[in-house]
Amino acid sequence: MTTTYVHWGESTVKLTWKKSDVLPQKNLITSVHGFCFQDGKLLLVHLNKRGWDFPGGHIEPGETPALCLKREVLEEGYAEGECQLLGHIIVDHHENPLWNEDSSYPKIGFQLFYKMNITKLHPFEGRFESSRRIFVRPQDISSYHHEWNILYQEILNCALT
Repeated sequence: MTTTYVHWGESTVKLTWKKSDVLPQKNLITSVHGFCFQDGKLLLVHLNKRGWDFPGGHIEPGETPALCLKREVLEEGYAEGECQLLGHIIVDHHENPLWNEDSSYPKIGFQLFYKMNITKLHPFEGRFESSRRIFVRPQDISSYHHEWNILYQEILNCALT
């Protein structure tokens, strides 16, 4: 397991990557993300509010995490494929003095990460929250992703093996 600290707004949050094929408790899953590949290249989407990122989002009522990822990849990247759970980032607010019981996120939450092999690529329409998509070599992702860190690198390494 690898741990790092990140700054989200005015908060400092502890993040720990855990490779696992076991899902955490569903109500503690805060988001689902995917490293999606086609012909050895990684899909990035340009999100209107964040810049280049990998597809992902929040689980909707009645949705499983895997279905959430498939929906998000279709909405943001106009792609479909088969996915495999890689593990999760533990998002720990114990050391965050700004977190309180009224927060919209749990004190300990989980961001799930999947690997997706793209099997179908649709024409890009940009109707949702992304304005563009590109495919990059995995070794070049840190040049595009605005918050690339050691955890994402470790997750990418898992997806590549």
